[in-house]
Parts: sequence; C-alpha cells; structure tokens
Amino acid sequence: MARALITGITGQDGLYLSELLLSKGYEVFGLIRGQNNPKLDLVRATVPEVKLLTGDLTDLSSLLRAMESSQPDEVYNLGAISFVAYSWENAMLTTDVTGKGVLNILEAVRLYSHDDPHKVRFYQASSSEMFGKVQEVPQRESTLLWPRSPYGVAKVFGHYMTINYRESYGMHASSGILFNHESPRRGPEFVTRKISQAVSRIKLGLQDGITMGNLDAKRDWGFAGDYVEAMWLMLQQDTADDYVISTGVTHSIKELLDVAFAAVGIDDWAPYVTQDPRFMRPAEVELLIGDSTKARTTLGWEPKVAFTELVQMMVANDLVEQRAQAGR
Repeated sequence: MARALITGITGQDGLYLSELLLSKGYEVFGLIRGQNNPKLDLVRATVPEVKLLTGDLTDLSSLLRAMESSQPDEVYNLGAISFVAYSWENAMLTTDVTGKGVLNILEAVRLYSHDDPHKVRFYQASSSEMFGKVQEVPQRESTLLWPRSPYGVAKVFGHYMTINYRESYGMHASSGILFNHESPRRGPEFVTRKISQAVSRIKLGLQDGITMGNLDAKRDWGFAGDYVEAMWLMLQQDTADDYVISTGVTHSIKELLDVAFAAVGIDDWAPYVTQDPRFMRPAEVELLIGDSTKARTTLGWEPKVAFTELVQMMVANDLVEQRAQAGR
C-alpha cells in the first residue's frame, strides 16, 4: 500500500486529493496546524480514513516528526496562506508559510530520505500568480516569472527552491503551476465562492447585493477536482519536472457574474453589483491564461469540467447550503 503525506489538507485541493488517493488504495496522512484547527471537523467528516498529524510548515522539527510517523512514498505540499489579498496585509507571515515553508518541507524530505534521494516523491503547489505581470500569452513553463503580490513572490521562492533541491540532491521533486481552480469547497473569501454564495443568498432573499473589485480581470478557471489528478500524475512519472495545469480558456469576472446570476434565473446582474476601490489589488494581474500542452502530452491529463458547468455547480451547492442555513 502506497503512503502519502499531504500538507494543507484542510483546503479544497487537500480534500479532493485525499479522496483521489484513497480511491487508489493509498494510506493517506494529513498535516493539521494547531490542536483547535477550525477545519478539523470538516476533514474528519469528508475523509474520515485520513490519519491526521499535527505539524506546521514554519516548524522543521514538526515536519521531521510527521515524516517519521507517516513514512510516505509521496509528499504533496499544498499548505500555504493562499488568499492573495491577505498577503499584502501580512507579507511577512505569507513569506514564512508560503515561501520558507516550502524550504522546510523540502529539507524534511531530504533528511528523511538521505540514504536514497528517490525514496520520497515530492509535489510542490506552485501558482499562476507567479506570472503576475505576464510577459507572454499564454503562459507556459518557460515564461518569465514576474509576481505582483507578496503571495506570488513567496510562491516563486518555493518554486525555484523545489527546482534547486531536484538539481542539487537528485530528489524526485515536481511543481505544478496551477492556474485558478475552484469548487464548492473553495473558501468564501475567494471571488468565485464569494459570488456563488452571494448569488444564492440574493435568490433566496437573504441579501440585496454584492460589492466587487475589478470586474475586468481575466482568469483561466478550472475545477479543483480535475487538477488534483494532475498532481498525482506528476509523481507517477519516472522523471520529475514542472508542469502548467490550466484549461487554456480565459474568462472575466463579468462573465463569471453572467453565468452565476443566470443559474438562478437573473439575466441582468447590474442592479445587484457595486464596485469598491477597497477590493482592488495594489498591483493587478490582468490576464492569466495557461498553455498546458506539456501536461496534456506527457501526463495525458485534460480538464473535464468546463467553466459554465463549474460555476453552475458552485451556485447549486450554495443554494442548498444557504437554504439549509436559513431554514427554508
């Protein structure tokens, strides 16, 4: 039985990846930060078969203990402070967790497998936010990185550190440069879930409108459940490498609003949406669209869920949740 350790197991990717690995017969271990983690019950309810370990990406000793306890064949580092807007308010903490945390987990893997650098296969969750002020459209593995947020800068550090450990120590360490991926499990602070929840509440008469930032920003949105399969496929390759994971199709926030409101029978969303400069990024990333040719040809991976289906899925889920919470 293969064994896997997942950091960031409380996030949408961690939950979907856990389900995927369990379905493939893995023994799965998840790293949880803090004894009173508010998402602990969610993980236990969603993937009760996962064995939970206490640890923190900022604490190397806890990661070494987690390695010894789980004795993994594969390590998936999904842990990060991943809300971009938050990273400007807490740049140092974002750097410690999202950036230096990658170095800590890489070092824990290296020390654990010092006798055989291929003993453990490592996956790093890199991000399309690393491209930032895009220098090429679409973006591929060779595109110059120009991050436009503390989060993006921290991800670049972790990305290059993963490459450095691969080249310096011969580790099987791969990075997935994942473009925006969403799901009904996405946190409500992210714009896609913010919209799907608000639209559901507007439909149910629970709120009057939604306040947004830049409506013209464009993203390459896919389904998180599809993207975790790409993570797993990377670690099944004989040679470690880096891959862009994307749909190759871009949509604006306005298009997202079109689909979300249409899903509840509202054709004109203008009366319900206002803009506020507080929700604008200090340095905006205007257009992200990925070229995942390498992943499609080498890994045999393709996204299955299209944009419209994804947004409709999220709205349908939030309608059920909000109706239940309102007792309707």
